[in-house]
Amino acid sequence: MSKFGGSSNKKEVPEMTQASLSDIVFMLLFFFMVTTQMRDSENKVVVTVPEASQSVKLERKDLAAYINIGTPTLQYRAQYGTDARIQLNDSFRTPDEIRDFIAAERDSKNEADRQFMTTVIRADRDVRMGIITKVKQELRRCSALKIMYQARKPEAQ
Repeated sequence: MSKFGGSSNKKEVPEMTQASLSDIVFMLLFFFMVTTQMRDSENKVVVTVPEASQSVKLERKDLAAYINIGTPTLQYRAQYGTDARIQLNDSFRTPDEIRDFIAAERDSKNEADRQFMTTVIRADRDVRMGIITKVKQELRRCSALKIMYQARKPEAQ
């Protein structure tokens, strides 16, 4: 017989407190809300970027203006057909409207950073060069001479 606690040797495991569980959940939720980047625009064209033999990483993505060129996605093909289209932000545009797009992008940037703005062309690998040439000519007319083409690294064999 034991001195303390009576005759039973049963030890109960205390319940785990759940008071801090809600704090942990809200802390994780807050973390993911702060660190997640929301997509600026919806892809309305299908773009399969070509492979590149050499590539350079874009230094500052916040100073880039993106021009997507490709065939419209399935939901827009009935309206726009299957020919290659130019997408600027969330809408289809013509090459003549590129000047206004570049001017608006320049105005949205800090004045000191405007000289570092880069135009990134995301063109599908099957797009004809005629539409890309028109885009490049419009970029020359509005003095957007710093151009990068988005490509992927070649797959290892």
